[in-house]
Amino acid sequence: MPSPDITPGAPSWIDLMTSDAANAKQFYGELFGWDFQTGDEEKYGGYITAWKNGKSVAGLMQKDDTMAGMPDVWTTYLRSDDAAATAAAVTEHGGQVFMPPMDVPEQGVMAMFGDATGAAIGIWQPREMTGYQLVAEPGAAAWHELHTKDYATAVKFYQDVFGWETDVMSDTPEFRYTTLGAGDAAKAGIMDASGYLPAEVPSNWQVYFAVEDADASIEKAVSLGGKVIDGPDDTPFGRLATLADPTGAMFKIVADTGQGAADQAGTGDATGA
Repeated sequence: MPSPDITPGAPSWIDLMTSDAANAKQFYGELFGWDFQTGDEEKYGGYITAWKNGKSVAGLMQKDDTMAGMPDVWTTYLRSDDAAATAAAVTEHGGQVFMPPMDVPEQGVMAMFGDATGAAIGIWQPREMTGYQLVAEPGAAAWHELHTKDYATAVKFYQDVFGWETDVMSDTPEFRYTTLGAGDAAKAGIMDASGYLPAEVPSNWQVYFAVEDADASIEKAVSLGGKVIDGPDDTPFGRLATLADPTGAMFKIVADTGQGAADQAGTGDATGA
């Protein structure tokens, strides 16, 4: 399939900050069929790019001593055409700048923020590296979802800072969900998680990976040292599960139902995982 059309404000990349890069390569390589290429240590700090069928799908980075005590985590990056302007907008609209815009030689500019509800989110201003080249196919990201404790504030933040044109999928006390874009064109979701996220768990972004067979993927993940956090569950959007890799980084899988990534939204569970 052609490379995804990544518009400003939409998810453009994902990466894993891990305490054990070698273990992560083995786990995700066997689970999703990824190949890996390690970047120059001096220029890119040994950043590892994951590939599926010859197309880039994700990044992996070994944590250093300054990150001791921080959990291993997957991060979603939204595209920005002006990282400095986005950083200013984040602050103006109640967010925090965790890492100011940083030049990645030849590739682009990255930064890390906390949104107005405390969820961490990255941005990527592309140059040579325009973003992932494969989505919504087995072994690639299929959906990105913010689970937030302050739904209204989150929706307004992404509208104001990233120019999101949003669509309300559901607005009931039991299920409030807004998407970036509508229907099959939707690219990400915001879910009201105030009813299930524990007090100690902050608002957070979660990544879904498409798989051909959820149960087979769960069995494989467990055999490789992963854990099942929740599921699997059959839903109108596919068969879903929340997993953790061997060092605790959480992610979701969804069986490919052919309905499109947008139809996989709104699948939060009672644990908030």
